[in-house]
Amino acid sequence: MSAVSEKNAVSCILIGGFAINYYKVTRQTLDVDFLITKEDFKKILPSLEREGYKKDYSQEVVTRLQANSLYLMDLDFMFVDKDTLDKIISEGKKITIAKQEFIVPSIEHLIALKLHSIKNNPDIRKNKDLPDIVNLIKVNKVNVKNEEFKKMCLKYGNAELYNEILKEA
Repeated sequence: MSAVSEKNAVSCILIGGFAINYYKVTRQTLDVDFLITKEDFKKILPSLEREGYKKDYSQEVVTRLQANSLYLMDLDFMFVDKDTLDKIISEGKKITIAKQEFIVPSIEHLIALKLHSIKNNPDIRKNKDLPDIVNLIKVNKVNVKNEEFKKMCLKYGNAELYNEILKEA
């Protein structure tokens, strides 16, 4: 994916399980998740299809590509606007996985993405994303009582999620 995005001059950010693992929280994952603009996704889709991927499902803010090989992992793409992507990139960190370069969001942005995911799809996301958030906080010693963290939780999540985080972290 790194080579495809570079070849097509598009920016994307590694999120999901691999980003969680970067922050020293071990979590198994069966796919690779990326944050990208919808326009840039359209640019790289033909290349990904040539590499052996096909659309599994697509919604307004997310698309899943299924690999046609046991040697490839499925790819999930979450769409954001260019300003949001640029801000997350500017505060992100460059990492290398299997000799490929990626950008992962800052821990604050990663938590915000997970809060947003829970807020917009609680029945499906809460049981997966809330433990990730709590583990990220514990392992990386994030101060959940500071005012900036609370504001972030209320902006991307809600008061109920913030209170759950306070109890568990």
